[in-house]
Amino acid sequence: MNILFLGTSCMVPTKERNASAIYIDYGGEGILMDCGEGTQRQLNIAGIPRNRVKKILISHFHGDHMAGLIGLLQTMGNEVQNQKVMLFGPKGTKIFMNHILQCCHFDLQLDLVVEEVTPKGVETFYENEFYILQASELDHGVPCIGFSFIEKDKIKIDMAKAKKYGLTEGPLIGKLQQGKDVEFKGKVIQVKDVSHKIRGKKVTYISDTMFTEHCILLAEQSDLLISEASYTSKLEEKAKEYKHMTAQQAAYVANTAQVKRLILTHLSQRYKTGTEVLEDAQHLFDNVEVAYDFMKIKL
Repeated sequence: MNILFLGTSCMVPTKERNASAIYIDYGGEGILMDCGEGTQRQLNIAGIPRNRVKKILISHFHGDHMAGLIGLLQTMGNEVQNQKVMLFGPKGTKIFMNHILQCCHFDLQLDLVVEEVTPKGVETFYENEFYILQASELDHGVPCIGFSFIEKDKIKIDMAKAKKYGLTEGPLIGKLQQGKDVEFKGKVIQVKDVSHKIRGKKVTYISDTMFTEHCILLAEQSDLLISEASYTSKLEEKAKEYKHMTAQQAAYVANTAQVKRLILTHLSQRYKTGTEVLEDAQHLFDNVEVAYDFMKIKL
């Protein structure tokens, strides 16, 4: 799994930071979390073909998190017609997307599936054989949700143990990797006898929100927590007024949820570097970094 930060600014983009967008590459499939203005250009600069994007997760419909949709969808449709793209967002997403598609001459050439996610607590809204997508409601004054990408556990075959049963590479090993017991030379070989599980990775994205217990529940046991940190704790009252979190509050979430690594994003333009934001978080959580545009993470 590779994660690329395409935009790390708060509402106003700067010379160094574009509006919010994060790209996850999982086995060649692209999942885009938020799509601020200029996202498709950021994809270009990063050398990522737009049509790798198969799923788009929109946290909320403030412009700095979705204004890049119209250009991205048009370009994707021009390059590969009838490609299926799934777009998930909070309550109201279908109305907003209908408005977006009618705001200019828009010949949509994608098979665009739009679904609204209205979780009560932490809920799964998509699942396939490789991963699960979960969401939880956030508190930002408008319908807003956070997301978790959870890779399913994998079965790793211990070939030394398998060979003791006479098994070598082949179809039976494939079945064992799928979690199925097999029969060989009249004897049933159970998966648990020749394998161990590799725990899947979990990545959580907490977009714009004031602190809420839902942040902790969604982030629980994440390998990586990506969280907004619009302000430092010196501006906690401003953060509360605009329903954002401080860096220290994001660190509290990381600490309480027992995550392994925290990356802060969505910085106010007032912070010319990430130093002040980083130091604010380090009071409560050690393994923390401040994101920058085109920062890459491999899990």
